[in-house]
Amino acid sequence: MDHNQSLDYCSATQVVTEFLLSLQDKICQDLEIADGEQQFIQEQWQRKEGGGGQTRVLTNGAVFEQAGVNFSHVMGESLPVSATTKRPELEGCSFEAMGVSLVIHPKNPYIPTTHANVRFFIATKEGQEPIWWFGGGFDLTPYYPFEEDVIQWHKKAKELCDAIDINYYPKYKQWCDDYFYLPHRDETRGVGGLFFDDLNETSFEHCFTFMCSVGEQFTSSYLPIVEKRKMMPYGERERDFQLYRRGRYVEFNLVYDRGTLFGLQTGGRTESILMSLPPLVKWRYNWQPEVGSDEAYLYEHYLKPQDWLSKLNSNNGSEQN
Repeated sequence: MDHNQSLDYCSATQVVTEFLLSLQDKICQDLEIADGEQQFIQEQWQRKEGGGGQTRVLTNGAVFEQAGVNFSHVMGESLPVSATTKRPELEGCSFEAMGVSLVIHPKNPYIPTTHANVRFFIATKEGQEPIWWFGGGFDLTPYYPFEEDVIQWHKKAKELCDAIDINYYPKYKQWCDDYFYLPHRDETRGVGGLFFDDLNETSFEHCFTFMCSVGEQFTSSYLPIVEKRKMMPYGERERDFQLYRRGRYVEFNLVYDRGTLFGLQTGGRTESILMSLPPLVKWRYNWQPEVGSDEAYLYEHYLKPQDWLSKLNSNNGSEQN
């Protein structure tokens, strides 16, 4: 069955847009409550090629050094290379794309950085039926990881996947591990989560429901970690390492991230696209962690793909605090 044939594209665009705007509101509200000090500022923007969006940024909070939550809804005459490299059949298609994307950089080095996004695309070529698909996911980038936090993160990811399709977690967990990988460093960006793209199966309703679940369950997966770690004392050493590791985040976003490349290649608003970058970051020439240190433990045990939920089973639930 060709699922594109029966889809009412105007209605689909409307229902997805309404959800995304409400999701942006909800995530920002949850983050403001968790921070307890600062609120998001908002900027509306328009894109001359078509569409626009609203960018919300919270800075210098009690908990979050910077958090950005973007909504965009853009259209154009031709998909960029970042969208067609792995799908050459889409070359020459006009497009409509909408999504919510966020990145959170906490102050405390014991709280992980995190990223999430959900998106919907429609590609159209003259004389052919439009093609639609969903994408998204969320991932975690700790500096001083706690195994119980990582296990709980993946447990939540599996639960939301299993409610839709029991095949989704292993598939999208693997995709996340593969995607958020820095080849020039031979390390993962963090401990993964979920990543999916080109989702167009069963029905629009099925795919939309899954995308909604990923978006809606992000804060309930992340904020419990924030609450556990935000009051932990830290010193200059931990802060310095956090800023150094943020450099890896920047490297990935500017060199490999398809969302960043898509935004820049389609003439998106640069300030909104690059709000994902941390406000403070450090690079050092050929730095290596001290053998046996907490910093070395991150490299040795967390920056490579692994089956986190097998640890849950082997510990018989002992990872819970």
